[in-house]
Amino acid sequence: MAKSTVIHVIDDEPVIHEVLGQLLSSEGYDVEISASGEDALHKLEDQSFDLTLLDLLMPGLDGLTVLKRIREKDPRATVIIITAYASVESALEAMKSGAYDYIQKPFKHDELLMTIRRALDHRHLQAENTRLREELRGKFSFTNIIGKSKAMETVFELVKTAAPSRTTILIQGESGTGKELVARLIHQNSDRSHFPFIIVNSGSLPPDLLESLLFGHVKGAFTGAFSSKMGLFEAADRGTIFFDEISALNMETQAKMLRVLQEKEFMRLGGTKTIKVDVRIIAATNVDLEDMIRRRAFRDDLFYRLNVIKIDLPPLRERKEDIPLLVKHFLEIYSRENNKEVVGLTSEVRDLLEKYHWPGNIRELENLIERAVVFTKTKIIDRSSLPPFHLAARAPLAAAVPAAAGTMNFKEQLQAFQRQVIVDALRRSRGVQKQAAKLLGLKPTTLNEMIKRLGVDAENIS
Repeated sequence: MAKSTVIHVIDDEPVIHEVLGQLLSSEGYDVEISASGEDALHKLEDQSFDLTLLDLLMPGLDGLTVLKRIREKDPRATVIIITAYASVESALEAMKSGAYDYIQKPFKHDELLMTIRRALDHRHLQAENTRLREELRGKFSFTNIIGKSKAMETVFELVKTAAPSRTTILIQGESGTGKELVARLIHQNSDRSHFPFIIVNSGSLPPDLLESLLFGHVKGAFTGAFSSKMGLFEAADRGTIFFDEISALNMETQAKMLRVLQEKEFMRLGGTKTIKVDVRIIAATNVDLEDMIRRRAFRDDLFYRLNVIKIDLPPLRERKEDIPLLVKHFLEIYSRENNKEVVGLTSEVRDLLEKYHWPGNIRELENLIERAVVFTKTKIIDRSSLPPFHLAARAPLAAAVPAAAGTMNFKEQLQAFQRQVIVDALRRSRGVQKQAAKLLGLKPTTLNEMIKRLGVDAENIS
C-alpha cells in the first residue's frame, strides 16, 4: 500500500488511537489522529484525507454533525462510521447522510481492514469515473470517436482539416477500428451534412448487382428490369457516398467509378443518357491497396484519385491508453440500454483488457462490454462476466503463431495468426459464420472477405 494514502481517525478514546495507529501503520497507511470533532474540522481547513474513520459517540460535536461538515466540504469524501452496538440506528442514519459503511465496536482487525480496502477501491473508482467523464466531455471525444492517444489526436486533426473540403478521402485501418464512424464524422462536419450519407458495402454484392445499385438501370436493361431505377450515385447527389471495403470492387466497376470521380458523370445500365452528379466519395479499406496494385488487383489511377487525403486508423492494440475512455463510454451506453447501473471494472479485468491483443479492435471491445453488462450481477464487472474465449486469448500475438512460423516474415506471421483466430471462432460457432463474426466483433461481410483472402476452408470446419 502506498504511503501517500492518508487515513483520518476521529475518536475520543486514547486506546482506539493506539490500536488503529499501530494497525493502520503496519499496513502501510499514513495515519492522522483527531481526539474530537472540533479538532478534526480544524484540520480539514488545510488538509485532505483519502479516508476517514469516524466515531459516532463523542463529547462536543457528535459524529453525525462532523460527517455533515465533512460532506459539505467534500461531497465525495469517503467516511466509515465506527459505532457501538447500541447505536446501529444512528449508523444507518449516517449511511443516509453519505457515509460509505459502518463497523461495530469491538471490531475485528481483518474485518476493518477489508472494509477500508473496499472503501478505498470505491473512492479510486469514483475518482477514475469522474476523470474519464470529464475527458469524454472534453478534447478526447469527437462525437462518438473517442481517444486521447497521439495517434487519435492526429486523426482528429485530419478530420477537422479534411471535412470542410470537397476532396476524396481514403480511410485505412483494420476491421473494427471505426472507419465508418470517421466517414460519418467527415460528412457531418462538411457543407454536405444536410444531404444524404449513403453506405455501400462493396464486398457484400455480386458485381452486376452492385453496378445496378450504384448507377441504376433503364427499363429492359436486363432480365427482370421491368422499370427504370435510380442508382445510389443519383440518390447521393450533393451528399456523400462511403465505400466500405473498396478493395472488393472488381476491375470493371473500378473503371466506371474512376469516371465518376474524374468527370462527375455516368450512365445508367442499359442507358445512353449521361447523368451529372456532385458526390463526395469516402473510401475505406482494411487491406494494403498498394500491394493489390502490385498484384494488378486494383487500378493505380483509381487509387491515386482516392488517396488525395489518407487517414490511418490505428488498431486498438497500438492505442491501449484509450481503452479506459472507450470502456467508460460503452458502460454508459449499455448500462442505460439494459436499465442497469454498472460503473466500472475490477483491477483484474482492467489488467486483462490491457494485455489482450484485440484482433477485432474497438468493435470487439464494445461487444465484450455489452455482454459483460448483461451478465454482471454487480455494479463492478469482474472476470466471471467475461466470455471464456477472451480469457483463453490472453496470450500475446507471438504465442499464437506456430513455432515453425519462425522463418516467416511479419506479414505472413500476422496472416497465420488471423487465420488461426478465425478457425477457432468458426469451431466455437460450429461453422456458422454469422455467429463467428459476432464472437470476433466483426461484420459478417468482413469475416467472409477475410476467410476468402486468408484461404480459410470454412466449409470443412465443425
